[in-house]
Amino acid sequence: MIEDKNQQRTPLSDLGEFGLIDHLTRNFEIRQPSTIRGVGDDAAVIDAKNKHIVVTTDLMVEGVHFDLSYMPLKHLGYKAIVVNVSDVCAMNAMTTQVTVSIAVSNRFPVEALEELYEGIETAAKFYNIDVVGGDTTSSTSGLLISVTAIGMLSDKEVVYRSGAKPNDLLVVTGDLGGAYLGLKVLEREKEVFKVNPNNQPDLTPYSYIVERQLKPEARKDIITLLADLEIHPTSMIDISDGLSSEILHMCKQSAVGCDLYENKIPLDPQVISVCEEFQIDSTTVALNGGEDYELLFTISQEDYPKLKGNPNFTVIGHMTEKENGVHLITRAETRIALKAQGWKNFND
Repeated sequence: MIEDKNQQRTPLSDLGEFGLIDHLTRNFEIRQPSTIRGVGDDAAVIDAKNKHIVVTTDLMVEGVHFDLSYMPLKHLGYKAIVVNVSDVCAMNAMTTQVTVSIAVSNRFPVEALEELYEGIETAAKFYNIDVVGGDTTSSTSGLLISVTAIGMLSDKEVVYRSGAKPNDLLVVTGDLGGAYLGLKVLEREKEVFKVNPNNQPDLTPYSYIVERQLKPEARKDIITLLADLEIHPTSMIDISDGLSSEILHMCKQSAVGCDLYENKIPLDPQVISVCEEFQIDSTTVALNGGEDYELLFTISQEDYPKLKGNPNFTVIGHMTEKENGVHLITRAETRIALKAQGWKNFND
């Protein structure tokens, strides 16, 4: 058989991460009656008769998702668990088990992997999770970590990205932008170290944002709090790729529009001061930074009194009809079309 050397070659960057997923899975059919939700949400959902099983997986690649020149292996192991726990939380569930697989090159001694797994064990203990399996193999390109997380809940408790309705309120937990700025500080200090290896950076003034990058936490507390407040979100997603990207995912899945108010976006004082130091706009950082692992969700207006005044939550906008589009309402009350400019895989 003669190979066709004139085959069309489409660069991955033409599609981007989510476009590629849509493209590669467009012909997948749901064949099992136990599959409630497949590709397209924070996690898959499987019917286990009286319960739904939530399953999600995440891959972290050295040089793409982490830099070991400033990411301690123990922190990396911890973070690898957290990013998956966050996806399960975004389905309104608690993680019960994980599997951990790694591919590792021969530059890593056993002691290094012990440090990595110490972080995994610490996270498993903190989040009350069982590590039930995984795989190890060799790598020619550094370290890769793949974690699969499993949770369980009733069908009435599960929350998807697709349930938002016009007039629902858009709510976010915590504050945004810190993880990205922590990365900026670490990258800056790395460049300083290259020039002067004897220089030891003082990260004390940046402790909050550096921790947001190196040791984030999943908001499992919010799942318990929402249940205690008797609030069932109409839709939910975690903020891993940036606020703007997540809002657009939610709007696409729910077939709604959104008005996001710039003056409502929660920012930590350290985020504001470091933005001034780097001379970058704090709103841009909050919209596009990513890796905050806060929860973004919508609620009906009837539920607003239940969370009003609660310091864990900030109402940052409301959902509209789809034809109204997705907009940022600036402090000057100008409407700007919201675009996703956060983390994108496969960029040239």
